Amino acid sequence: MGQGIADLGPLWRSREQRAWNWYDWANSAYYTTVLSVLFAPFMITVAGRAAGCGNSADETCHKAVNLLGLHLSAGSLPFYLTSFATISSAFVLPVVGALVDRSSRKRLHLAAFAWAGSFFAALLFWMRGDQWQLAAVAIVLSSILGGCSLVSYYAILVDISTEEERDRASSRGWAFGYLGGGLLLTINLVMVLGHDALGLDKELAVRLSLLSAALWWAGFTVIPFLRLHDHPARDVVPERGGLLTRSFGQLFTTLREMRRFPMTLTFLVAFLFYNDGIQTVIGVASTYGSKQLGFSDGVLIATILLIQFVAFGGALLFGRLAAAYGAYRCILWGTYAWMVIVVVAMALPRKNLMAFLLVGVAIAIVLGGTQALSRSFFSLLIPRGREGEYFALYNACERGTSWFGTFLFGVVFQITGSYRPAIVALVAFFVLGAVFLLRLDARRGIEEAGNAVPAVV
Repeated sequence: MGQGIADLGPLWRSREQRAWNWYDWANSAYYTTVLSVLFAPFMITVAGRAAGCGNSADETCHKAVNLLGLHLSAGSLPFYLTSFATISSAFVLPVVGALVDRSSRKRLHLAAFAWAGSFFAALLFWMRGDQWQLAAVAIVLSSILGGCSLVSYYAILVDISTEEERDRASSRGWAFGYLGGGLLLTINLVMVLGHDALGLDKELAVRLSLLSAALWWAGFTVIPFLRLHDHPARDVVPERGGLLTRSFGQLFTTLREMRRFPMTLTFLVAFLFYNDGIQTVIGVASTYGSKQLGFSDGVLIATILLIQFVAFGGALLFGRLAAAYGAYRCILWGTYAWMVIVVVAMALPRKNLMAFLLVGVAIAIVLGGTQALSRSFFSLLIPRGREGEYFALYNACERGTSWFGTFLFGVVFQITGSYRPAIVALVAFFVLGAVFLLRLDARRGIEEAGNAVPAVV
């Protein structure tokens, strides 16, 4: 009697991948509505009032506010806060990574960090008048906790997909995230632009939009929490000492051992640079468009909304390109495209809507693709059982938590008083990223990590 038993593995993995995609849908609302669109301009306005700049949201404030004894320009404050969140993450994420690697309940860790992060994100609702201090704490903690949730989320990708499935699964997740973020942003667009018809003050509409992102993040996290399955930890590194000793000690051990995986280290350095550039462009786009180019909030939100839906197609496009040409080549091409985009953005004429929209479309096409493929490609360079540790390093320079780029952007603005030199300075990050990518042998890196090499790399 023949065995006649079908391999149901692909079916089960496909179901889990669909459940996993829902977390991209959930957390993208926070990164889009809060970090990319509304938070920075609104905080600059609120902090500007505290600094004595008046109520105008259309003027860049160069006066300073006091933060723990530091006198910081109101126009740079949100970027310094983002930088501080990432620096703090460097001390927090190793603990999370060590915990995730030893856990068979990654979905629980994902959900717990997500719900805690959404709680602090909800506190942004109380940023009003000239009260920016609570929001400063809330944005830092929500960013850190969001990063913690992503360590678990990315590690789960390895459990639910084979090497051949990674690019497709990751690209679909990013695409799904753009749909979720875009849908909520559409609702917020109606709320902010139609605030009079809804009987709302404009700033209350912004605050409600910030709150909606927190509720969206928390609510849709329930789906992957319920539908994903627990997977046993594999190839776990033996524990030694207490939690902090294990976490930070293992981090230093990981960094030392990465000498055995030079291609993994090379990619991580490349990612550190080009992703910091990407994150900074995303994070400062609304501020640049509002304060430097003179566009209204309605135009900016509509442009970001356009980017969201075009990026949905861009993520799927890059997934198809990766199947034909390999993720590595697509990431490198995307880095070249970012260089061109940043230079063109610097030269954009004030209030030229068509030029601004064209740059937005270009950003959208390469945005989702480079990020999705970076995630899946890096997973191939990680030794089995070390996903949490390696993704903790990876996530320290992931979306919404970059600090090199945002710090440079804030410093250049504070020195020059203009966002144009600040935006063009970011080209350096893409150049450095490309330099390190060109030094990378993708096939060698995958083999050294002990993973199966996909048919096309």
